[in-house]
Amino acid sequence: MSSEPIRFDTKIAVLLREDLEPWQRLNVTAFLVSGLGTQVPEVVGEPYEDADGVHYLPMFRQPVMIFEGTKETLTAAHARVLSRALPRALFTSDLFATGNDRDNRAAVRAVGTGDLDLVGLAVYGPKNAVDKVVKGARMHP
Repeated sequence: MSSEPIRFDTKIAVLLREDLEPWQRLNVTAFLVSGLGTQVPEVVGEPYEDADGVHYLPMFRQPVMIFEGTKETLTAAHARVLSRALPRALFTSDLFATGNDRDNRAAVRAVGTGDLDLVGLAVYGPKNAVDKVVKGARMHP
């Protein structure tokens, strides 16, 4: 096993609207990143096993960077992620009022792209492209 640090040429980033409550930030982040592993399998590492042989599910193979910004920052990031055709997930304010996946999808489908009230966005791709998408956002404290 090599002791050299592993470097990634890709990045996973989550951008949250700055006015969310703490519980909303956690909930939105969990929902957003759950979509990446299903559509971009290379972001998921190998399963875990402890010293006693107990098995655990695999997780992302690299850190998830969390950013925050204004509503306008999210709108700009959304336009940039669409123009770059990067894998992405979104969370809109309407999803706080739903309670299941079917209703979540219907709530998003009911609103045009330019009118989505974004509260969160996840993106995966080459570092430089992801950095351009989240430009103007700041690291979550």
